[in-house]
Amino acid sequence: MHKNERPFLCSECGKSFIQRSHLVQHQKNHRGEKPFSCTECGKCFTQKSSLSDHQRIHTGEKPFSCLERTHTGEKPYSCMECGKCFTRKTHLIEHQKNHRGEKPFSCPECGKCFTQKSSLGDHQRIHTGEKPFSCLECGKCFTYKSSLADHRRIHTGEKPFSCSECGKSFTRKSNLVEHQKNHTGDKPFSCPECEKCFTQKAYLLKHQTIHSRENFFSCSECKKCFNQKSDLVKHQRIHTGKKPFSCSECGKCFTVESHLVAHQRTHTGGNMQNVLQ
Repeated sequence: MHKNERPFLCSECGKSFIQRSHLVQHQKNHRGEKPFSCTECGKCFTQKSSLSDHQRIHTGEKPFSCLERTHTGEKPYSCMECGKCFTRKTHLIEHQKNHRGEKPFSCPECGKCFTQKSSLGDHQRIHTGEKPFSCLECGKCFTYKSSLADHRRIHTGEKPFSCSECGKSFTRKSNLVEHQKNHTGDKPFSCPECEKCFTQKAYLLKHQTIHSRENFFSCSECKKCFNQKSDLVKHQRIHTGKKPFSCSECGKCFTVESHLVAHQRTHTGGNMQNVLQ
């Protein structure tokens, strides 16, 4: 058999394999079969190797050691501008381009520029749609190797990024950074309309719908606008005459609940405890 030949084809998705055993393992993903379970936490896996990888979370085992300088922590090359250190001189040279603002590698598609050729190569996959990094567990593919590493933690349950303030853990460093803003009070995203600040851009965008008339809820009768749909519903009762909140004492009806509560005080002498009992 030729080394590139893959004669074993999955009838579900068309993916091919060199060995039948690999096909059998793969087909468990389609059936949802996960026969290998962790004795510590009960989490299940399709492959025994994935279970073994996962169990190191509980045992703390780190069996793979490397004597390369890049992994020993030694960083002899220091940047004179900011003091950041690197394991290799080439990495220092690439880093120094950031201080000079030098970005010699440009994308022919969109013109975006990069300090490193490898960064340009990664970027160009956005235009080509190439996703060379695939998950062995579920077959999902990714544009970047770092994205695959983040994704694999879904299968392993690993959350290596821990908050020093409250101990909460996250699968991605970016999620930890966003979370830590809650402790520091850092709110870098401000609304240009009212200057209200938010910890995340998503929260700012949601807030800005208040200022955008395109997202207002408009009354079909009088064209009055509201920020929230619930406020529009309350308002429309003025036109329909609907009064869904009635007093159990006298039967008087009201369009909104707060008006009913205020009215009920006339029966209780201002003591709402009698109404709530």
